[in-house]
Parts: sequence; C-alpha cells; structure tokens
Amino acid sequence: MELTLLGTGAPEGLPRPSCPCAACATARGPWARAATALLVDDALLLDLTPGAVFAAARAGRSLGAVRQVLLTHPHDGPAVELPATLPPAGRVPDGQVLTLISGHRVRAVPMDAPGTGYEVSSPEGERLLYLPPGGAPSGLDGRAERPYDLVVCDVVGRPDAVARLRAVGGVGPATEVIAVHLDHDAPPGAALERLLAAAGARAVPDGTTLVVGEYPVVPDVPRRVLVTGGARSGKSLEAERRLETFPEVVYVATGGRREGDPEWAARVGLHRERRPGAWRTEETCEVAELLGADGPPLLVDCLSLWLTDAMDRVDAWEDVRWREGGEATLRARVAELVAAVRATRRQVVLVTNEVGAGVVPATPAGRRFRDELGRLNAAVAAECEEVLLVVAGQVVVLRG
Repeated sequence: MELTLLGTGAPEGLPRPSCPCAACATARGPWARAATALLVDDALLLDLTPGAVFAAARAGRSLGAVRQVLLTHPHDGPAVELPATLPPAGRVPDGQVLTLISGHRVRAVPMDAPGTGYEVSSPEGERLLYLPPGGAPSGLDGRAERPYDLVVCDVVGRPDAVARLRAVGGVGPATEVIAVHLDHDAPPGAALERLLAAAGARAVPDGTTLVVGEYPVVPDVPRRVLVTGGARSGKSLEAERRLETFPEVVYVATGGRREGDPEWAARVGLHRERRPGAWRTEETCEVAELLGADGPPLLVDCLSLWLTDAMDRVDAWEDVRWREGGEATLRARVAELVAAVRATRRQVVLVTNEVGAGVVPATPAGRRFRDELGRLNAAVAAECEEVLLVVAGQVVVLRG
C-alpha cells in the first residue's frame, strides 16, 4: 500500500495567509505546507483540500482513479479545480466499515474531539491510521490486535494521541509515526525534527510517498537526556515535551514540599497542571534507586535541588564539616547517582540548572554549591546520549 501526502499542514496551511508571525515568515520552500490530504494507492483520497489536483501532479500522481473521498473534519467545500469525475466527499459514521472496489477496507474510528479517524487496511493486510487535526482516539479500552504499520496524526498538537495508542499496543517499536496538520505553533526546521524524534516520529515534505508496511527507519529515541539552562529558560517545559507521547511517566520531584511557602506551592501547582494526568509523581531524592529499577520513563526535575539535599545531608555548607568528611561523602553520593545514570535501562530525562555563567557567589558556601553543581552536570552529561541547553525558550543541542 502506497501513501502519498499531498499536504502535511494545518487546515489553513503553513504559512497562514496574512499571518505576520515568525513561524509563518520562515515557512518557505520545503517548510511550506498545504493542508493535509492523503492519497492511498491512487484510489482513496482522505480529506479534500484546495490545490489537491496540482499537489498530486507535483508528486507524480493523478486523482483520476480515485473512487472514494472521505473527510476527517468539517471543510468549507470542495476546491473549484477538482475534476468533475471525482466522487462526492463524505464521512463514515463512527465504527462502521466501508469496503472499496479496490479491496481496501476503511473503518471509522471515533475521536474525543469533532472529527473522524480512519483505519485503512490494504488487500494485502497492511494497516494505516489517519487522525484529524486536534483529535485523539476515544474508547481505547482493550489491547489492539496488532500495531499499525503507519500512523499519521497531529503529533505536535495532540501528543497524547500517540500515548494512547502506545498504551494499547496500537503503536509499537516498528510503527512509523508521521506528523501532519503542522501549524505555526510547531517549531521550524531542525527544532521540529528534534521534537518529533523524541516521540519516535518524523515529518516529511508535501508530496512524499511512503510504502506502508515497508520496514521504516524509526527515529531512535535517546535513552538518557540532560536538559540544562538558566532560571525560567523553558528547560522543564522542554523536558516534559520529550515524554508527552508516552502513556506512563514517573515525574521525580526532588524539591519536595516547603511548608509555609505559598510561592513554592504555586510553582509546584503550575508544574502539575502542565503535566498529563496519567503521569505519576514521586517526591524523592533517592534517584539512583529509581534508575536501577524497571519501569516507565523517568523525568527527574531537577539535579540542582537533588544536590542541595545531598549537601544538606552532609552539612557541606560549613567549612569544617566539609573538610572533615563532608566532601568525601558528597562525592560518593554523586558517584552513585552518575553510575545509576550510566547503568539504567529506563528512558530518563534529567533537568538541571546552568549556574557557572553568572556572578561569582559572595559566600564560600555559594561558591561550593556552584562548583559541585558544575561537576555534577558534567559527570551526568558524559553519560547521556543527548544534552540540550535551553536559552530564552530556544534549544541548543550540545550532544546528540
């Protein structure tokens, strides 16, 4: 089964007409995207978009053999340049199956938002799933019969759709996930590739033809990632985005609770509201123990608070205690954590603070913390496949 993506953008396309934003200004050449439409084996057209005839011609395809046109979401109407021989567009009621004269079977998949998803099976048995913009499958209670060969969906806007499919086995290790309905809220260029690769997905230019069922080169998701940056740089948000497409994540909060500190409670509350409801929170500094156990991915936020706790335990702030065994004890605890990062089999994203580029602390204790955090960050970074620096919400790849 061959799938040609006539467009991969949001319904208004990218760039949006008359939109002055930076994302639209840079959406030129290969980054420009028409509204998403899929052509399956030249026989089935999923979504009817302006310019579909020209898009098919540019991809070396024709709509002349199309026998069925299905819509996933409300459209303003067919484009005027469509040939008169094209069948009228329609939608299949949720749960119903449509069999085409070409031998393809199409099942309508219910969504949790307005729209319809379509599961398309070829006569040879390959299966693809196409979801509408802003939609995720609903009612996924049981395990999938087997993973889809290809899933085409709104990965940036609804990462939880991929998480739901992973939870029931609809997306497996060999499933190719293609991001479509890309709008101007998606980062441009390499930043989009990095974001999607963390989810095991990728984007392709308009006009790309894929062979469904052909073993794809699924992006390799880094097992260990360190995200560093300054205060309010966006590092925690970047770390959370990297795990949004996984059905279960353990969020390791190393800061704990601070009784009588309403400002800290407000910070914690904002972080909780931002995280998916299915994530579980562990408030602990015993990070090495979690890294050594089996389980779902971990998000550790953050190493600087972990180090604060570790220094508190040995009273490392006092010069005498530091010289009389505190330094050796702290180094041993740091070495234990670094060894656990090296040996872990879990996927883990660690967040830390970059403090070495600021003003030199005025106190010996402050300088000690700065130095020890720099050493900790360097040691953990050496064990990670990917290291990211976040500055003003923009990500710079240091490794990976």
